[in-house]
Amino acid sequence: MTTPPFRRSPLALAILSLLENGPLHPYGIQRLIKQWGKDQVVNVGQRASLYRMIDRLADAGLITTSGTDRDERYPERTTYEITEAGRATTRQWLAEIVSTPRNEFPEFPAALSFLLMLTPSVVTDLLARRRDHLARRLAELDAAMRAAAPLPRIIMIEDEYAQAMTRAELAWVDGTLETLRDGSFSWDQEELGRLAASYPR
Repeated sequence: MTTPPFRRSPLALAILSLLENGPLHPYGIQRLIKQWGKDQVVNVGQRASLYRMIDRLADAGLITTSGTDRDERYPERTTYEITEAGRATTRQWLAEIVSTPRNEFPEFPAALSFLLMLTPSVVTDLLARRRDHLARRLAELDAAMRAAAPLPRIIMIEDEYAQAMTRAELAWVDGTLETLRDGSFSWDQEELGRLAASYPR
């Protein structure tokens, strides 16, 4: 029975990429992800998830144990290093992700597709709240980019992308709110219900 190919994920990519610089133990991996701000794009909130991913990468032969750290202040810590297969896989994943857009099914577009279940006034209130969150997020990203100005652009490239995407979403929300408020974008739930009932079931 052949082993299925390893399914890539942001966390797996982060682990492999960090191990490129030398062996690390799981706590060191988690600490670096947070120190370098990669926790904005990689979910490492649960240490158990990190350990499970490390086990899966080891089982797939993409990383291997390289020793054990012994420090009287801490329990023994197993260190891991990347294998040649892991290096090749990291580069393959990066090439595929960077070159080929993929529908990742985020929650917000899914919710937008069912807005017709709410009234225009409720949607206006909800989008106004989202607008406030986006404005705060954009201000945080702008401040982070200013603070990182001395660093090479490649260090903050994901924040630059997040900044651009947040700015674009904020502009879209502002435009949609404007049309909701002036009445040019509206809908009637009873009419939509009749339309839905007209489709064959």
